[in-house]
Amino acid sequence: MAEKDKIWLTTECPAIVFEDNAVGRLKKQIWDASEQEIDAILAEYGIPSEPELGKPGSYIQTTVRQQVIENRRKNDVVLIPVGCTENHGIHTITGLDTFMVTQILEGVRRYTEKQGRPVNLALPPLNYGGHPYHHLGMPGTVIMPEEVVRETLIYVMLGLWNDGFRKQIIINNHGQLWMLEAALQEFMKRYHLPGIFQVMDWHRAVREFFYPVDRENSLETHFVHADEAETSVALLMFPEGMVDMDIVVDAEGKGYLPDGHFDKAVDPFRRPRRWSEGEGHAAIERAATPEGVVGKPSLATAAKAKRPIAAILKYITLVVDEILEAFPPGELPPVEGITLRTAEEMEPYLKEPGSPGWKSVYELPRIGF
Repeated sequence: MAEKDKIWLTTECPAIVFEDNAVGRLKKQIWDASEQEIDAILAEYGIPSEPELGKPGSYIQTTVRQQVIENRRKNDVVLIPVGCTENHGIHTITGLDTFMVTQILEGVRRYTEKQGRPVNLALPPLNYGGHPYHHLGMPGTVIMPEEVVRETLIYVMLGLWNDGFRKQIIINNHGQLWMLEAALQEFMKRYHLPGIFQVMDWHRAVREFFYPVDRENSLETHFVHADEAETSVALLMFPEGMVDMDIVVDAEGKGYLPDGHFDKAVDPFRRPRRWSEGEGHAAIERAATPEGVVGKPSLATAAKAKRPIAAILKYITLVVDEILEAFPPGELPPVEGITLRTAEEMEPYLKEPGSPGWKSVYELPRIGF
């Protein structure tokens, strides 16, 4: 096969290959980067930094309105972080998923701000989250009904669209992906609005970097829950006092059927089914892992999280850049190409919010079901 015809970029680990396209080449670059190069990437994004949930100018809701409008005219992509409240072991916090995803996106915002077009962040709409069945009953885990999760996301998307943020990426950090996918699909069926709408499970987006390999600062175990991987990310990114390694406890789940059918958290083995596609074949947390841990958080170090975090920062940046390259601020895919509405019908709703002749999306007649 000629060099130009290669489809895959290989690595020293046979299980890890990358497509020969912009995404794969970016991942291969991070995979091959030296420790010093990884540190330089993290420094570009300001990792680690203190959380910015209450920092002026960091989120849409903490930014002066005039500045929000000016920022949107430079970059109209909005990142919507979604976490939860969940038992992650006695050694760390129940808000781990929320703090993890927000601090990643805050790094992307800092980086894009240096470029003169900061990406927009929305405060987390779900601080509690939806949960799979096997989480039920765990102390510290707060469970919202699936319809609450779905409807919350739908109306957050609608409100952001009405404010001119019509390129939306929901970034997930918890075992609720199917609920967020359902929210996006229902949003489109219900409103038929032009824009770019995506859901990203960030761990899966860079799953290769959670795969244990034989090199310095590699993870030693596969990503599951509140384990080596998640605790390593927390050690890298969280403020002091949010992780206490002196009291860490390891624990393992219990299965009742042969292994190999259901994959682990980030689908590293390409097994036939994702972990969320079954219940009953393995014990619930209350029965098997009341510690709130599935894995070995005792192996965690901040250094082990550096490459996965560098990968997700660079990947999210690539996604934002490619969207804006295809559709600069204020421009969208053709109305009649991606909705059942007409360009003429949508013309007043696509104007600058609040400008002469603008109509809010709440005035738009419903179609579909």
